[in-house]
Amino acid sequence: MRPLRPFNFNTSAELFPAAIRKKKRAGFTYRRFGTAAEAVQFAMEQLPTDSLNGAYLQVEEARFDQNGIRSLYESEAFPLERHRKPEPVESADADAA
Repeated sequence: MRPLRPFNFNTSAELFPAAIRKKKRAGFTYRRFGTAAEAVQFAMEQLPTDSLNGAYLQVEEARFDQNGIRSLYESEAFPLERHRKPEPVESADADAA
């Protein structure tokens, strides 16, 4: 078994988000990016959760699902600054109780 090649974040990439069927307006559609790093960042930081579920990233011959995209984003090799989506904040009253 040969070792896996390191992932090249500078390779162009295509992002195919899943369609949001519950919404009447069009969701995000296919997008091509100059670098895989930009595509991963867009998927993790800009796509609504509904669109990220079922989305996939195509980089050369490799295809990454939602979990693969997340792994690339969380990788130490990810070259861009991360701007995570804000997580829901619980009220301070719940902590005091």
